[in-house]
Amino acid sequence: SEALAQQADQAALLAKADLLTDMVGEFPELQGTMGRYYALHDGVSADVADAIEDHYKPRFAGDLLPRGEVGIVVALADKLETLVGMFGIGNLPSGDRDPFALRRHALGVIRMLVEKNLDLELTQLVGIASAAFRASTQGAASHAGDGAAPESGWILDAAGEDAISTFIYDRLAGSLREQGYSAQEVDAVVSQRPQRLGDVPRRLDAVRAFAALTEAQALAAANKRVGNILKKAPGVDPHVSELLLKEPAERALFDAMRRIAPEADAQFDAGDYTASLKTLAALRAPVDAFFDGVLVNADEADLRLNRLGLLKRLHNAMNRVADLSQLVA
Repeated sequence: SEALAQQADQAALLAKADLLTDMVGEFPELQGTMGRYYALHDGVSADVADAIEDHYKPRFAGDLLPRGEVGIVVALADKLETLVGMFGIGNLPSGDRDPFALRRHALGVIRMLVEKNLDLELTQLVGIASAAFRASTQGAASHAGDGAAPESGWILDAAGEDAISTFIYDRLAGSLREQGYSAQEVDAVVSQRPQRLGDVPRRLDAVRAFAALTEAQALAAANKRVGNILKKAPGVDPHVSELLLKEPAERALFDAMRRIAPEADAQFDAGDYTASLKTLAALRAPVDAFFDGVLVNADEADLRLNRLGLLKRLHNAMNRVADLSQLVA
């Protein structure tokens, strides 16, 4: 809302002001806390004052999250800005060395997105933070003056932004394993790089429920086989011509997918990931029959491409919630 944006702007403007005071200079652990008291003393609203104190949170494992929406907004922005800025100048963690606590910042971003179930996309957030740096450095360069040597400018490209997202996903995977999820469950979900991290717990629960089904291992193995086939045919079109479905088993798989996939997609779009995977479990029999009775790599190019398209469509349907091939025992 407009009111939230205005409060967040004010909190962000004041968030670091107390760092210049003698009190925080003498007692650095009071940063944010003193900022809150100074803000309240000057008549700033309680929500903004709380955000000034809370934007450092979570400061350590198990710490509380910011108590209000304004604090969440400013804390997210602060941590993402730190990550993007440090990656942009090459100050990355190395081994046990993490002098700028970037791992902690990443975990803070993760906790806020997951525990508050925020409808925000990670890649977009990183892109916004990067664009803000780019705009500020370009602005500085334009004001450098005639003949002045401008700053080098912002050089974090799409690959750099992707590296930040990967760094956050890696921290997410480690955190989930520490919470007791198996490596297979975590890899199945995180390898898909879900944009809304708030969805991750429900995806993990869905994967765990799917893995308990009798159809799970057969479908996971088939999914891995399909993935390996498609790696050798990059860019294959998922279009399928019904006129080229010559074998009964490929016709049966096509019909089953046409019947089952829309229901699974609707459940996925509604956020019911467990129901979506359970619906897809009904594909086990036609998938098994397809691989038993159909030669994918047919001599005729049109038949081969059509069968690859059918497998591409199957692969797309099966892997929306998670990469099921990771569940192969």
